[in-house]
Amino acid sequence: MEFKTLYRELINSTEMIRALLAGVGEEEARIRPSRGSWSILEVVCHLYDEEREDFREHLDFIVHRQREEWHPIAPQAWVKLRKYNGRDFKTMRAKFFRERKKSIIWLGGLKNANWKTRYKSKFGSMTAGDMFASWVAHDNLHIRQLVELRRARIEKIVKPHHIGYAGEW
Repeated sequence: MEFKTLYRELINSTEMIRALLAGVGEEEARIRPSRGSWSILEVVCHLYDEEREDFREHLDFIVHRQREEWHPIAPQAWVKLRKYNGRDFKTMRAKFFRERKKSIIWLGGLKNANWKTRYKSKFGSMTAGDMFASWVAHDNLHIRQLVELRRARIEKIVKPHHIGYAGEW
């Protein structure tokens, strides 16, 4: 595993997320383009909770806290349970980026981590490298989701005009 490359990728994806959230207002952040889809605000709240309660925390379990019990998470359920869409967008955006900064600093301090260290729990077995790689890939999932939400916004605000000339979506 190339830690430096994945570390840089996490930094880069943070900036992509920042760019995808630029110019989004409070009300706009709450719009769900279709039933069952998430709003931009819900994505941001999810990223914030995952940053604090999942990836950094669980990677720390694998690398440093093998004897501790891995705590359960419920990311899909949290969207409703934690009332993500009722939160303040600017506040949640700032909270996510603060947590991400903590994560970047923490990851930068992982000197000589053994990425093959395996953690076994009732939730499964995973290496430190698996967790870190999944963290980076998780960002990509939500970058794609944010791009799709921005695209839905464009499709809505250009009416009655058409955007077919832009190319196939």
